[in-house]
Parts: sequence; structure tokens; C-alpha cells
Amino acid sequence: MLDYRTLLVSLGVSAFCLLLTLLGTWMARRRDGFLLTWVCGLGFIIPGIFSYTYYTQYPFLAIGVVCTSLMLIGFAVIYAAAVQFCRNRAPLKTASQWSLMSIATTATPMAVGYDAVAFISLNVWAASLLFATAFEYWRGRREAVGPLTGMAALYALTGVSFILCAIVLASEGQWILGHAPDNWAENLNIAMSIAGMTGVGAMSLMVQQARITEHHRRESLTDPLTGLHNRRALFELHERQMFTHEMAVIVFDIDRFKSINDQYGHATGDAVIRALAQDLKSAVGLNTTARLGGEEFAAVVRTAAPGYAEWLAERIRRSFADRELCVDGVTVKATVSAGIAYGLPEGQDFETILSAADGALYNAKRNGRNRVEIAPIAAGKQLDGERTSA
Repeated sequence: MLDYRTLLVSLGVSAFCLLLTLLGTWMARRRDGFLLTWVCGLGFIIPGIFSYTYYTQYPFLAIGVVCTSLMLIGFAVIYAAAVQFCRNRAPLKTASQWSLMSIATTATPMAVGYDAVAFISLNVWAASLLFATAFEYWRGRREAVGPLTGMAALYALTGVSFILCAIVLASEGQWILGHAPDNWAENLNIAMSIAGMTGVGAMSLMVQQARITEHHRRESLTDPLTGLHNRRALFELHERQMFTHEMAVIVFDIDRFKSINDQYGHATGDAVIRALAQDLKSAVGLNTTARLGGEEFAAVVRTAAPGYAEWLAERIRRSFADRELCVDGVTVKATVSAGIAYGLPEGQDFETILSAADGALYNAKRNGRNRVEIAPIAAGKQLDGERTSA
């Protein structure tokens, strides 16, 4: 059977392995700052564990103050990492507040010789921080239900083991020990901590993989130049939806865009595209906006009272026409044309209504550009009839 000090060394080694795992994961994807915060927390806990291992053999009060303080700072930083993961908040203030409060109520009794009181305080604070960490991951479990639920459970169970340590010490009624606590609860706590670190390490990799997968999925559905949805995303969102007469699709196309590229260069052309994308993003009333490709955009209006889609398109057309873009010292103005198609009372599929809006856009271009045209209500039916006859 392993003795207490061997278990502590195993715990320290497990924590160090988890630190290396998290550090390597963070270096592969540095945008996830919570991983680095987590690593910093373990950076305090590991020397705390090894200094506590030394304390078990040489129970000097100064060593006790150092090891308990290091561990409490580590737990506070790990809690801050969970806050950063779930709420995207800077963790420094959170970690500092919890660290100061926990150290004040733990290191003080240790320094004056009441080591049992200090260890009870350490266990209570560690359990509280672990429960708080578990709650944060439980709150954010929708991102990766299985792994994050498992992480929350492991943190909570480890917190329970710390509570048991505090209960056993308090039940003994001794406030001065003169040595490290040694009882069944302490052994259970170390075993639970080792198992928890192993499980948390594995599940953190699963969470990270889920994040990477979701990031690649979003990238595949996002236009890199404008940040809008791309054509694929637009169809994924609406291809199975039936458009009623209260819904509309608007297609926009920048007028004479090729001449802008030819005269001013592609950098200016990209600036013009981004300008129209910004107008579409800021327009209130458009439910989905996407870049179809090149200089063509589409927008979906889910609730369109009579004339509302036309009013939206006209407002965007005027706003864009009034813009003056300055690129490399050159001022450029551009216009946009738009085509609108409404659905039918009995419903109309997305591809048909998009084609109708595209036909209306073609009419706007043919009738002089810098204007808005509306597709006939029966345009979708006509298109279906043409396809059937063809």
C-alpha cells in the first residue's frame, strides 16, 4: 500500500502532466486564453503540493504558510480560468480577490501555530473554489455537453473530498496538530485529486477539439472578406424553409463593380464590398445577410409588412450611394441595385424566391441601375412553369 508522501508525490506529478497537456494545447491554439490561465493556476498548485510534501516530514510553520498560500492562489486562478472560459472576462481581479480572502483566513492561524484551524480553512476554501469552478463549467456545458458536464462533476467530487477533510479535522476537536493531517479523508482526497486531474485533462482535450471543430465549421460558413454568412450558410439556414407572403428576400449587387476594380484596383474594390456589408450588418430589420459571391449579397426579411422590404432596400441603397470611401488617398463613390421577391400565402421554397429576387435585380440593372425593383407576385410560379416546360 502506498504511503501518504508517495501519494502526494503522485499528485504533484499528475498535476505537472496536466500542466504540460494544457500548455501544449494552448500553444496550438493561443486564442483560448483560459488555457494559459489554467496553466498559471497549476503553476502555483504544483510547488504548493511539493512544499506540502516537505511539510509532512518537516512541519515548520513557515513551510505550512508557504504551501497553503500557494495552493489557495492556484485554486483561485483555476476558478478564474473557468470564469474566463464561460464569461470571457479578464480573470486577474477575480483571482486576486479570492486569493487574498482565502490566504488571510488560512495563513494567519498557521503563522501563529493553530495549524489544524489553518488546514480546516484550507480545505473549506479549496472546496468552495472547486464548487464554484464546477458551477462555471456546468453553466457553459451547452458548448460541449458531455465533456463539460464531466469536468463539472469531477471538480465537484474533488470539492466534496476537501469538505470531508475539513469535517474529520473539525470533529477531532484539536486546533493544534504539530504535523500534517493524516487520516482516511486525506488519503481519499489525494486519490480523488489524482483521478480528477486525469479526467479533467482528458476532457479538456475533448472540449478543445470541440472548439476547434466548431471554429472550422464557422469558418466554412463565413465569408472571410466581410464576416457575413456565405452562400452555403444562407442555404443551410433557409433551404428547407417555406416563404409566405409576409417574408421576403432581397438581392443586392454593386453597380459597375468591374470598372471600380479596373480603375482603382482590387484593394479599393474590397473596400467597397466591405462598405456595403457594413450597411447590411447595421440595417435593422434584416434577419439574415450573406455574401453570395463577388459583389452580390442577399438578405432575408422574416416579417415584412407591405412595403417594408422595399423601404429597407431603398434606405440601404441611399445610404450606400451617399458614402464616400477614401482608399489610399483616392475618394470613391459607388451605387447598388436591389431586387425583392415576396413569398406566397401557401408558401414558396427558398431557391425559387431567391431566383425571383435575382430576376428583379436584373430588371433593376436593365432599367438604369441604382434602383430597387420588386418581382411580380407570380414570378415564382412562372419560374417553376418555365423549368417544367424546359
